[in-house]
Amino acid sequence: MAEKKVLEVRRDVAPHWVGDGFPVRSFFTYQEAPETLSPFLMLDYAGPTEFSPSQQRRGVDVHPHKGFETVTIVYQGELEHRDSGGNQGAIGPGDVQWMTAGSGVVHEEYHSEAFTRRGGVLEIVQLWVNLPAAAKKEPPRYQEILGRDVPVARLEDEAGTARIIAGEYRGVKGPARTVTPVDLWDLRLAAGRSTRLNSPEGHAAILLVRKGAVTINGSTSARGVALVVCDRAGDGLDVACDEDATVLFLGGALIDEPVVGHGPFVMNTSEEIRQAIVDYRSGRMGAL
Repeated sequence: MAEKKVLEVRRDVAPHWVGDGFPVRSFFTYQEAPETLSPFLMLDYAGPTEFSPSQQRRGVDVHPHKGFETVTIVYQGELEHRDSGGNQGAIGPGDVQWMTAGSGVVHEEYHSEAFTRRGGVLEIVQLWVNLPAAAKKEPPRYQEILGRDVPVARLEDEAGTARIIAGEYRGVKGPARTVTPVDLWDLRLAAGRSTRLNSPEGHAAILLVRKGAVTINGSTSARGVALVVCDRAGDGLDVACDEDATVLFLGGALIDEPVVGHGPFVMNTSEEIRQAIVDYRSGRMGAL
């Protein structure tokens, strides 16, 4: 078995605000090389941040998306969502929202009314996952995946557990419906144990270490909040847990197409971006 070589470890990413409800660290964006990160376009890690009780809801007001998917994983706190497809709901710890923007959708994201009133700690991860050209033209869809519906796989040799949100791990399949092959595993790793994460040749392999400390392939350390980006070559990586750790694993097949982005739109050409702006301004993406 060939290990996927570690290319980079990212730490100390400066935070910025998205709206007034999400203090995020953007570990990568669609302006970077897709040959390494594809099918992923962006990873924002928000929190953990303490919010005081308030009567004024915090979040991001109405805005569009087109050409990709947003995936929101809640670890602490609670969010409410509404979109132009008529979907709405609240997700809390352990829940996932998987929104496929496709040909265009308009939505809003806020702290839930209950969380706003009582205050507390907010911690979420949001991913943007690219779509192939054909799927960028398809109608949007929405998946609300509750924590109780996410299966848990036990790692070998008591190394920990993995919540399988998307893809498959050791025969356990996640509930998320994906357009292209995507693995999204939420790992809880036990100190002093090791595990091998199998990832197909040619697939991206990215680790977000949220807490604790791990060593990748016997030589690369990642501690606290850090992003580990691996080469596509190879069929897996070895993870040794130095301290109890929580790690999000991202894997997926390359979408070998041009990536042209502008704000909330990610397409294949500049002309498609111009058309997306026209479509949004003319109301063709719907409204709340």
